[in-house]
Amino acid sequence: MNSQHDTSHLRKALATRRPLVLDGAMGTMIQSYHLSEQDFRGNLSDLTAQQAGNNDLLCLTQPDIVADIHRRYIQAGADIITTNTFNAQRISLADYACQHLVRDINLAAVRIAQSATETAPLSTPPFVVGSVGPTNKSLSMSPDINDPSLRAITFDQLVEAYVEQMTALIEGGVDALLIETIFDTLNAKAALYAANQAMALSHSVPIMLSATVSDRAGRLLSGQTLEAFLISVAHAPILSIGLNCSFGAQDMLPHLRQLRQCVDQINARAREHIYISAYPNAGLPNQLGQYDETPERMAEHVRPFLEEGLADIIGGCCGTTDDHIRSIRHLRDNLTPPIEPARLTLQEPSPLRLSGLSPLTLTPEVAFINVGERCNVAGSRKFLRLIKEKNYDEAIAIARQQVQDGALALDINLDDGLLDSQVEMCHFLRLLAAEPDVFRVPFMIDSSRWDVIRAALTCIQGKSIVNSISLKEGEDVFLEHAREIRRLGAAVIVMAFDEQGQATTYQRRIDICQRAYHLLTQQAEFPPEDIIFDPNVLAIATGMSEHDRYALDFIRATAWIKQNLPSAHVSGGVSNLSFSFRGNNSLREAMHAVFLYHARQAGMNMAIVNPATSVTYADIPADQLQIIENAILARTPDACERLIEFSTTHCSSPTDANLTPSPLERGQEWAPSPSVTTRLITSLRRGDTSSLEADLTEALEQFPSPVAIIEGPLMQGMKEVGQLFAEGKMFLPQVVKTARTMKRAVEILQPH
Repeated sequence: MNSQHDTSHLRKALATRRPLVLDGAMGTMIQSYHLSEQDFRGNLSDLTAQQAGNNDLLCLTQPDIVADIHRRYIQAGADIITTNTFNAQRISLADYACQHLVRDINLAAVRIAQSATETAPLSTPPFVVGSVGPTNKSLSMSPDINDPSLRAITFDQLVEAYVEQMTALIEGGVDALLIETIFDTLNAKAALYAANQAMALSHSVPIMLSATVSDRAGRLLSGQTLEAFLISVAHAPILSIGLNCSFGAQDMLPHLRQLRQCVDQINARAREHIYISAYPNAGLPNQLGQYDETPERMAEHVRPFLEEGLADIIGGCCGTTDDHIRSIRHLRDNLTPPIEPARLTLQEPSPLRLSGLSPLTLTPEVAFINVGERCNVAGSRKFLRLIKEKNYDEAIAIARQQVQDGALALDINLDDGLLDSQVEMCHFLRLLAAEPDVFRVPFMIDSSRWDVIRAALTCIQGKSIVNSISLKEGEDVFLEHAREIRRLGAAVIVMAFDEQGQATTYQRRIDICQRAYHLLTQQAEFPPEDIIFDPNVLAIATGMSEHDRYALDFIRATAWIKQNLPSAHVSGGVSNLSFSFRGNNSLREAMHAVFLYHARQAGMNMAIVNPATSVTYADIPADQLQIIENAILARTPDACERLIEFSTTHCSSPTDANLTPSPLERGQEWAPSPSVTTRLITSLRRGDTSSLEADLTEALEQFPSPVAIIEGPLMQGMKEVGQLFAEGKMFLPQVVKTARTMKRAVEILQPH
């Protein structure tokens, strides 16, 4: 290890409450040296003109220039300097045909930075941090507008590239890794996964994260809010998280305040403090792409970052030079540190935090998560048929309708003997990633196959739930799977199932859950708030007396778990309860309502249900309620028999009890609208093609030509989309979806 610091020194330096100064832009400084094509190639004979502009290559061909830039930033007062390795991994270097130089570039970059610190005019040399950029590929977004499921790279390919780079940086002796300019959270999760592997090969170093927001609403380019992003990456041991690029300090300020609030909530319960970094651009670029903000002006814009205690690390990004860093250092040195507010000491346990594009936290206000059940080939014949027929548009419509009906999360299961479950799962998840109105909620990955679960988690940028793992295959496999789920940033459902089989009695349920809890928390270091137990919702009233206490024992086990396994949660598949009454929808919904009422009182805070059901506990007539409640709570020996007798006289028509017709099926997708123009504009804004052909056919009868439709309502709709995007009321995945809708509209009109 060549670092001049113990890696814990960076955390100690941040704990002093005086913000550390980060250096400025490497690229901006390199441009000031006016390098030629030959300067980039240097003495490396195998390089061609293709290498011109590859700044990282200068670590090999012009090390003196890179060292000079580091020295200038150090002399300006930087406490932290970043290596010249932003694109030094094989994915980005492939564009310059020099991916074979990854290790050499990264090792050289660390040596150069460390040698520059020896010239520091300070008693404590600056920290050297390894810069790791996002690459030029996205794991969450398609490079082809016509194929939303396409990805330019896989999660494992990106991990492999990052491991190669990070291993060299760590071996070189960096004090920390800075995963920066994050525009896609899934890319960041791949980098965190790679960092774990790289450190296992060498030694541990702190991890710093920095995201870049793409719009005024403060979302990443891939659509996530800042809070959802923070939840998605919080599984890793992060030293700092922050913002860089995109905006100047003025425009970054509201987003930094939001991030500070989110981080403070986590720090109130965290064992190790997470710090915040901010290094904005030198204002916004002008028409020529240049940054005009002077060092003095930028320092004034950065002032609130320090006065309000928003940033623990402060520096500069695009357009900043050593003069900008000197002004920021002067501001820092002459500013009275803000009074640190008393750190909250919260007595209640950490809540379960999940995320899609938006955050979802179990709180007193959101005390129960209903998980939509219809995207499950085992529970919905229609969904299975659609997947088999490759009718993904209608399958996505089912998912969309569940969210519209109030599902706070979606259960997705594609386990079927006639499907390639892993391929179908990944394909469907990537399609859903292009549907922001669906992808905004967390997903529950439901599969009995480990390969499907693992592959699915590499397709989701949010924090999901795995459904499920168990002790069925023994402790070693259980712990191996739990650790991998943790590394991939998900919560987990644990079934009450062990080597002896499924738990059906109260005692077996609690014994298995207790054993699993201790293994997860004590050996796998799994956060207890991310553990969700399913004590097995099993069918009652089957005609077999040994099944009559299944519901009651689930409820009793739920209460025991909440009292004895701190911070753990309880979930279950509610429709299993009424399996004996398939076809009798009204009775099934009433049974579910009664069961949920009592299970929730016992502490159940999550369930896989039909979000469109309209039956509540209070709606059930008193005489029927007594019959159902007696059976569920096993109040009398003949309670289930009476329920069976009751079902024969109160029977609804046989339908798929798990399927509530979507508005498309009910013919209610569109409320009456005043004109076809309004409907077309709405279709574009929503990115919805379901009624596009019918509306365009009607429009052809009203407009003088197809071109008039394009120049009229369609362009008007696109103009509204652009305005909403500019105002931060729409984000990129939504805009891409509208672009697909516009393209489809033109295709429909083309023959005319």
